[in-house]
Amino acid sequence: MALQIAEKKVGPVTVLQLSGRITLGQESIQLRNKLKTALSDKPRLVLDMANVDYIDSSGLGTLVAGFTIAANQGVHIVLANINDRLQEQLSITRLVTVFESFDSVDAAVKALERSRQ
Repeated sequence: MALQIAEKKVGPVTVLQLSGRITLGQESIQLRNKLKTALSDKPRLVLDMANVDYIDSSGLGTLVAGFTIAANQGVHIVLANINDRLQEQLSITRLVTVFESFDSVDAAVKALERSRQ
């Protein structure tokens, strides 16, 4: 399934709900463009990964690039609802130390709200 991205606000936090695959090609380009747009004016982002079926190395690279750009701009991005497969990929690549992740969007939003207080 092609990547779908829905954006919603939860209080002061923006949530990007990702669905489908994040792979080399159009999906990675689409995610990169959406992150660039979102990072321009949103200081706190949650990437909801609940409906991501598959992510390849290019997709992981897109996430890393997005997090790097965000950090340089003072934007805080966290992951929510990562599945076992993505958790394993993050562990194998040692990106688990880079990405802060939460079991739910609500937990991620609360953490981001606390971090700004």
